[in-house]
Amino acid sequence: MSTTNSALEGIRVIDMSRVFAAPVGGQILGDLGADVIKIERPIVGDDGRGYGLAWLKGKDGIDTRQSSFFTVSNRNKRSITVNHAKPEGQEIIRKLAETADVLIENFKVGDLKRYGLDYDSLRQINPGLIYCSVTGYGQTGPMAARPGYDGLFQATGGMMAVTGIPDGLPGAGPLKAGPSLVDFVTGHNIAIAILGALQYRNRTGDGQFIDIALLDTSVAMVSHIMQDYLLSGEAPPRLGNGGNGGGPADLMHCQDGIVYLTAGTDEHWRRLTVLMKQPELFEDPRFDSNLKRGKQNRAELMAIINEWSRGWTVAGILAALDEVGVPAARYNELPEVWDEPQVKHRQLRATTPHAYAEAGSVDLIASPLAKMSASPATIRRAPPMLGEHTREILEDLGYDDARIAALQELKII
Repeated sequence: MSTTNSALEGIRVIDMSRVFAAPVGGQILGDLGADVIKIERPIVGDDGRGYGLAWLKGKDGIDTRQSSFFTVSNRNKRSITVNHAKPEGQEIIRKLAETADVLIENFKVGDLKRYGLDYDSLRQINPGLIYCSVTGYGQTGPMAARPGYDGLFQATGGMMAVTGIPDGLPGAGPLKAGPSLVDFVTGHNIAIAILGALQYRNRTGDGQFIDIALLDTSVAMVSHIMQDYLLSGEAPPRLGNGGNGGGPADLMHCQDGIVYLTAGTDEHWRRLTVLMKQPELFEDPRFDSNLKRGKQNRAELMAIINEWSRGWTVAGILAALDEVGVPAARYNELPEVWDEPQVKHRQLRATTPHAYAEAGSVDLIASPLAKMSASPATIRRAPPMLGEHTREILEDLGYDDARIAALQELKII
């Protein structure tokens, strides 16, 4: 499908990945205009089709096999079913690799080498191929053979150590973040690495192998908090809902809801004390530095602020804080997110036609890259049905009706 203003128009991606992290990477490339061909197992498909708590309802009793996990990470892709364990299936993938710029896979280390579909094999037929392998722990090392999932890396990489209720309070302890954040950020690292490799190939003509590990992402995601430890040698405490950059920053409870406050600079704090009609707090020795407000005496300060905030409505306190220039935001449950005026203005709910959906469409989360002025990310295809484009793709490779029928009979496709 031609989109003349797409950044990656003309780039072909073979997506042999499953579940979430690697499919997110392929989807980002698809959003930017690449032709992403998703290779799935016949009958079974991507394991991610069965993950999640909700499924897209199909029309006329059709089982779409599109779970929330699959739907959120596989738009802008064409699906072909191929049994790569059989020689005929391997031939199809090699033919696709001849025409491809990028291949993404997340099999266990060494799995695809058994079938002649590893990087060293495929670069013989396409030296410019960019081959991205995504694993839990990387291609080498004592844990390379282990499978890995998001929660494991939130635990191992430090994310859980800095997330959760502070020690000494009820319910204290490490906590996993709700979304699969390590998977999601790994998907973005995949896309960034591939975009860098494409630029390198533009200069040199050479493809390359990319080794992406969820472990690496999980450690990097701890970011400035991990850097605190590297600089000081002391592990920062969990702060619950407290901000990491200063204080006061935490939840404020109002008459009809919750607001998150970030008054992390001295000037923000001064303005807040004036609004609270308690200007003496600004010079109070308990709260006269960011360290005291944000960490040492955070609980004491937030108790004072919450006593004040309970006299306000959410709308009232947000308007007052906005007027004096103190950053704050409404706490939203998921349904309320879509009622936010700015969310509506940014068109973050992207209703996309879907030929097999009961409603005739599917609501998706818009790409954060959709506001590029010249080459915005777009949604051109709904997540594909299993094998929806098998015939179309094989015909493009030169397979005739008889050959396609034979492959179906052999359960290769």
